[in-house]
Amino acid sequence: MDNMLEMYLYETNTLMEQLDELLIEAEKNATFTTNDVNEIFRIMHTIKGSSAMMEFSTLMEIAHHIEDLFFYIRENGMDALDESHKNDLFNLMFQSTDALRIEVEKIENDEPLSTNIDHIIANINSFLEKISSSGDKAPADTSKDEAADSDMPIADGEAIARINQELAGCPESSMPYFIRIHFEEGSGMENLRAFMVITALREIDLAFEHYPNDVETNSDTSEAIVEKGFFIAVSSAEDLERALQAVKLQNSIHSYEVIENASAKPANKAQTAPAHPASAESGSASQAAPTASASENAGQPASSAASAPAATSAHNGAPVKQSLISVNLSKLDSLVALVGEIVITESMVTSSPDLQNLKLDNFTKSARQLRKLTDDLQDIAMSLRMVPLSGTFQKMNRIVRDMKKKLNKDVRLTLVGENTEVDKTVVDSIGDPIMHIVRNSMDHGVEATAEERIAAGKNPQAEIVLSAAHTGSEVIISISDDGQGMNPDKILAKAERNGILTKPASDYSKKEILSLLLLPGFSTNEEVTEFSGRGVGMDVVKKNVEAVGGTISITSETGKGSCTTLKIPLTMAITDGMEVSVGKSLFTIPIANIRQSFKPQKEEVILDANGNEIIKCLDAFYPIIRIHELYNIETEVTNIEDGILIWVETADKSYCLFVDELLGEQQVVVKPLSPFLGNFNIKHSGIGGCTILGDGNISLILDISNLYAATQQY
Repeated sequence: MDNMLEMYLYETNTLMEQLDELLIEAEKNATFTTNDVNEIFRIMHTIKGSSAMMEFSTLMEIAHHIEDLFFYIRENGMDALDESHKNDLFNLMFQSTDALRIEVEKIENDEPLSTNIDHIIANINSFLEKISSSGDKAPADTSKDEAADSDMPIADGEAIARINQELAGCPESSMPYFIRIHFEEGSGMENLRAFMVITALREIDLAFEHYPNDVETNSDTSEAIVEKGFFIAVSSAEDLERALQAVKLQNSIHSYEVIENASAKPANKAQTAPAHPASAESGSASQAAPTASASENAGQPASSAASAPAATSAHNGAPVKQSLISVNLSKLDSLVALVGEIVITESMVTSSPDLQNLKLDNFTKSARQLRKLTDDLQDIAMSLRMVPLSGTFQKMNRIVRDMKKKLNKDVRLTLVGENTEVDKTVVDSIGDPIMHIVRNSMDHGVEATAEERIAAGKNPQAEIVLSAAHTGSEVIISISDDGQGMNPDKILAKAERNGILTKPASDYSKKEILSLLLLPGFSTNEEVTEFSGRGVGMDVVKKNVEAVGGTISITSETGKGSCTTLKIPLTMAITDGMEVSVGKSLFTIPIANIRQSFKPQKEEVILDANGNEIIKCLDAFYPIIRIHELYNIETEVTNIEDGILIWVETADKSYCLFVDELLGEQQVVVKPLSPFLGNFNIKHSGIGGCTILGDGNISLILDISNLYAATQQY
């Protein structure tokens, strides 16, 4: 049951995300297209069936009533609804999908489902009654209609019984052709997957029978489908071709085959397709239909006579489609950890002290090939965890849509670079921060009325831009608005009243003032609303972003808008680093942060007004940080000319590190520091983690973004 529940939740959440995107897009167009109506009907049909099988009656009831509603709309068209009805329909659908999502979250949290959903059902039924009262057709019950559409003379119990018969390897039917479908081994919920095939065939208005015929309500049929297969029976070669085209588009199908029905009545066969000789050995389920003789096909169109065997041979076997599989994230975590250990072991083998000063050409060649394979393995393992940001970005459409209604603000959300891919764990961690920032922009960034925007010379419709882009080893996500911006004087005054300033107010730069918004409990909002004020909870946003190795910064211009920028690493598991030594200590600097390394001359180093060392690089001056002084490490290399300067940069910081020597580039596996070290403020001292080198030594990984801030504390 755990595996089935996991698959149910995965597929239901996927369908809910598709539904949300569809509703947002349809609301922008102010109507549902025919495809939209059919898609919503299909989604609700699937959720109803799978929920019934899992015995989640609350979800089944809601989905069933929405399905009834869209069955009526599908039959009568959107033209039957006036503008007010359409607006009510959108609101009703958003309310209903919210109710479904709440119930799904309860299942995920192992909480009991709601016992009273009468108000939701009443709203749906009331709307259906309202739109149908002015129409010609009464509200339809889809369950009865489906039974009529299916045109199946065989009762539920008889269908299962006949599956067990080995008559021609198929159930009894008067139709001349069978398609037997086998689903992928271990896919689970075979009866639900069979029902999705049925739904696809009904959508193309195909007359057919299926066996077992109670797959929607009887989960026991899964065993019969696994053992015998799922059968579709059609009455003609033309219908066979159409059915095969629909089957090819379905997921989780391992293979299918076409079988001619040996027990079909001659009258039917003469009318629809070439006959099968009575003496032919047609009892085997794997046997394809042979070519009929000319005399047997007399009086029948030649195209019909030729199409059946052609279709059989062409479509026998697995359909040509992309195969997808969902994998538990913990398994991917284990795979990445294993690849990390392989990287360390490979480094230990190639850097073994036993091989020093030995000329081993064959070993060197093999080691080079091993490194290449290890790199390829790492790339593949990392790519498995990469997912696009589109899922997270699309959810913001719903946030903006709901807040537009409640705040009565005209705002559009523009998405840029939503297909940018990052690590799955990173995506899960930044969803809430992005949502919080978007809500802040809507509530306090955008002006309260269109008149205020017009008076300021702006477009009456405000815009929030959510963008993502790759830059080397990190992703830059920015949330910007063209609203009223933030007033630095107001922020500074509030901070001074709260007593959180650490130096005189006049010494704060604009950037430092805006960074005060990220402190716990800070807010410039004077009134409490149902939406978080700008700054409320921003410390939690910062904490979540930093937890995945990212940074957050805020820029704003009064009257023109604000922009919050998140810089997130693509992945945190394995990285390329430059090994350096300071005294007897070893450090790793991420290659992505290094711009240049060089031997400085004494005369190139000058002192700034505060007596700190700076050096000129490409027509700009950068501060020098001596690692041995920062961490109190004993070393003989203290003269600037005897060591190496490494020019590094991250986000808006750029400076030079003074180290003893470079040891070379190496691929390193990032190991987190022990939790108890957090009591010593290690992370804010410029140490981001550690790694094990090939010779077994431990190297500390420098956190370039926090290292410069650490120097300002001493």
